[in-house]
Amino acid sequence: MSFLFCAEVNMYIQAPPGVQASEILCNICTHWLQIGLRGSDRFFVDEKLFSKVKICDSSWYLDDGGVINIVLAKVYRGEAWESPLLGRKGGDGGAAGRQAVDPATKVEMQKELMLERFQEENPGFDFRGAQFNGSVPDPRSFMGGIGQGG
Repeated sequence: MSFLFCAEVNMYIQAPPGVQASEILCNICTHWLQIGLRGSDRFFVDEKLFSKVKICDSSWYLDDGGVINIVLAKVYRGEAWESPLLGRKGGDGGAAGRQAVDPATKVEMQKELMLERFQEENPGFDFRGAQFNGSVPDPRSFMGGIGQGG
């Protein structure tokens, strides 16, 4: 799995060997992701998402290497996701299945989001190489926040 910082989260999941795209069932819901094989009574991914996604702007495809590529469009731009999935149903509410980023990586994600936000809000300026001194504010709420649109 990998993460894009601003408007999308990308996930990469190895499909079962020999499976064709037409055999895959991928349900992207506002708060949930299900991936399975058509005709099966179970999903091999059936988990809650870190945050809300825009269903109409999210998609998936199976690449030539047998990897399912899932693009989840975030509802809340500028939100730093710690993990795309919160974990399997049951147990402790999902924390055990979570693959969260470490705190240092989360700070780097917030820095990148802030720079992207500054660039978007000030197109005439070049923020490449800009650095933050001290703690990095939450890019979603800093100075009035950002819109939720794309």
